[in-house]
Amino acid sequence: MTLEEIITSPSPWLKHGGPHGDIVLSTRVRLARNVAGRPFLSRLQAAEQGEIESALRDAIVAAADPGDFTWFDLEELSDIDRQCLLERHVISREHAAGEGPRGVAVSRDQRVAVMVNEEDHLRLQVYSAGLQLQDTWAEADALDDRIEERVTYTFSPELGYLTACPTNVGTGMRLSVMLHLPALVLTKQIEKVFHAVARMRLAVRGIYGEGTQAVGDIYQISNQASLGRSEEDILKNLDAVIPQILAYEQQARGVLADESPVALDDRVYRSWALLTHARTISSEETLMLLSAVRLGIHLGRLDGVDIGAVNDLFLLTRRGHIQRLRGAALDESQRDAARADFIRKRLAANG
Repeated sequence: MTLEEIITSPSPWLKHGGPHGDIVLSTRVRLARNVAGRPFLSRLQAAEQGEIESALRDAIVAAADPGDFTWFDLEELSDIDRQCLLERHVISREHAAGEGPRGVAVSRDQRVAVMVNEEDHLRLQVYSAGLQLQDTWAEADALDDRIEERVTYTFSPELGYLTACPTNVGTGMRLSVMLHLPALVLTKQIEKVFHAVARMRLAVRGIYGEGTQAVGDIYQISNQASLGRSEEDILKNLDAVIPQILAYEQQARGVLADESPVALDDRVYRSWALLTHARTISSEETLMLLSAVRLGIHLGRLDGVDIGAVNDLFLLTRRGHIQRLRGAALDESQRDAARADFIRKRLAANG
């Protein structure tokens, strides 16, 4: 599998048709691990970092079926290519901006990515479309076990897995669900929901995780800490909370359709008009407009538009992808014009 094949293909976490896919974009399990007997990444010399990269790369490839993983050396990739992998959630912002030997193993279906030398020596992540908590965890756990047969992790009988960030000590697990919640935003109920989520010891973040803002009404809900809690506890907590958020969003969508149908249709069709006619458009405005169109499709207000094409645009219109698709580095004004042109053509072909 080549980088070109990854960047030009639909992303698995945006695949339409997952459980509760009208609201839940994806489920992700991320596990943080470190190699026993080695300092954390911030204390490693470049030579040691290279040794860990080589050892973990071999262990990851050996733990999978032959040919299932492709290894990408981040030092060899351009800034635009790293940005594309970041936008696809294959790597993190820290991994993209890091220094020294580091890389990522990506599965053939792009649902699994294992980062090496990010914040921890190894960060394994598995994505599933829609709400699939148990199945996603089972897949991540199985791969983690196979890697651990080949690598000894840093582990404390009292504390659990030891990690560079104290919030990950314990299970080393971050379980997150990515949600599209436009109706709760429009009905101004989103803050109440998030206050309730915080009381359940869950965190709310933007589309690209910690330190990012919510754009396009997309939010990530995840556990805040893993110390003193088992994987089963973390799963049960989210399994209890997420269905409640889905119910609130569905209720809010019903209120919009019943009590403000004209305002709802106006918002949806104005967004559609801008997307299909604009000659220049920013990334942030694109996500805002796509959010309204996606809501309109799922509420039956906008017929004949392919939801898969709309979902793909959430990703393909980001800064890195637009430049990669155009085959050149572009400044902001050039990206805005190229983005508008790409959106018009894409929607004309699918709607």
